[in-house]
Amino acid sequence: MISSQDWADTRRLWEYHQMGHSVRPCSVAIGLGSHDLGVADTAADLYRRGMAPLLVFTGATSPTTRERMPRGEAVHYRERALELGVPDSAILVEPRARNTGENIRFSRAVLEEAGVDVASVLLISKPYEERRAYATARKLWPEIEIISASIPMSLDEYVDSIGDARLVIDMLVGALQRLLIYPEQGFMISQHVPADVLQSYERLRQRGFTSRLLRSDAASS
Repeated sequence: MISSQDWADTRRLWEYHQMGHSVRPCSVAIGLGSHDLGVADTAADLYRRGMAPLLVFTGATSPTTRERMPRGEAVHYRERALELGVPDSAILVEPRARNTGENIRFSRAVLEEAGVDVASVLLISKPYEERRAYATARKLWPEIEIISASIPMSLDEYVDSIGDARLVIDMLVGALQRLLIYPEQGFMISQHVPADVLQSYERLRQRGFTSRLLRSDAASS
């Protein structure tokens, strides 16, 4: 049973995970691989709006995408963007990354190899991963401007799209845990977490929304 307090705490985490950046034209847009083809949809939309002349899709597969995206997340993203009218000449694919840090490092290497001069990046992720993606990119690519973006969705719309409310809450809790512990491990920059967000996080943990929590300090970004 998900209580009204659980939902209030979840909304607080949802709002915190989103950066609220205003989208503007950048050197390139990078779509971070995941189970969510909405990332590719958002990238294609930003391309059509003139917000980036070039798209990079990055991602191999994970246990949650292996069956759904057997050719790899980045490849499926590319195919989706092509369906939506993005020309092949405007897409680069990075097919090896298996975590957020690798997404950033490997995409940077692909762009350098292609001779692309990068001053700013539209970093496209799932809605609840905006802050994690931003913090990771700022750590690994500090000299450029990072603007976080995702498909515009409310929490209710996202829950409906996933079809599993408890899983969504678990993912939000897991994402916040990483924001708390990864800076100490050198994976991302540290960011201020307001007291009310921490309180919501702790209540949700105590309520058992823990399936996406890391249980080993050896975990990577």
